[in-house]
Amino acid sequence: MTRVTASAARRGLLATLGLLLGAASLSACSSTQPGADGSIRVSPGQQLVAFYGDSYTLGTGASDPSQRWSTRICDERGWAEFNPSVNGLGFVNNRDLVADDLIEHIVGAGPDIVIVTMGLNDNFSMPDRANEIEAAISDDVDTLARELPDARLIVVEPFWYTDERPASVDTIIGWVRDAADAVGADYIPGASRWIEGHPEWMASDGIHPNDDGYAAIADRMDEELEKLGL
Repeated sequence: MTRVTASAARRGLLATLGLLLGAASLSACSSTQPGADGSIRVSPGQQLVAFYGDSYTLGTGASDPSQRWSTRICDERGWAEFNPSVNGLGFVNNRDLVADDLIEHIVGAGPDIVIVTMGLNDNFSMPDRANEIEAAISDDVDTLARELPDARLIVVEPFWYTDERPASVDTIIGWVRDAADAVGADYIPGASRWIEGHPEWMASDGIHPNDDGYAAIADRMDEELEKLGL
């Protein structure tokens, strides 16, 4: 992958953010959508898995939602997927631009498993909003653990998309790991480097994975989930 400076990476992402947020909504591609009464319907014995993430979990850059990593791992396991992830969203970034809170929707769905993959976009508010970001990470993870005590909570190291990493990436990773540890959630490390060094895995925007990139993420996620007995 072509090396990109932190400032250039920021400019590249923010240049597309307006377009991405225009498409952001809780009705964005989901394998399982709430019914008219707001409930999620799954087959008898099927586990419902909710994903709390940004464009990398929504599947932006894939040729079809079926190619995103979340749908791949759900299909392989026979899970019902609830994926209300939103482009450009972070623990603090762009939360005020999303009409409905994802945490509330995930809690309302009553999932058996919750997979948290947030944090990439918060790097673009560092260091100015560092205290706010750290507090929001802790609050979101704590809320999911408290409101869904019977769900398996899995927190994933935030994704990253360039070979060059600003110092904020490791800072936010540390906060996410600490928040997971504080509530006894499962933690999956290493995700920020899963597509590192593979420019052929990136979509034409240079920001998001393409189908091959999402397949690579799915393969790595499969390995980590198997370690957790899933």
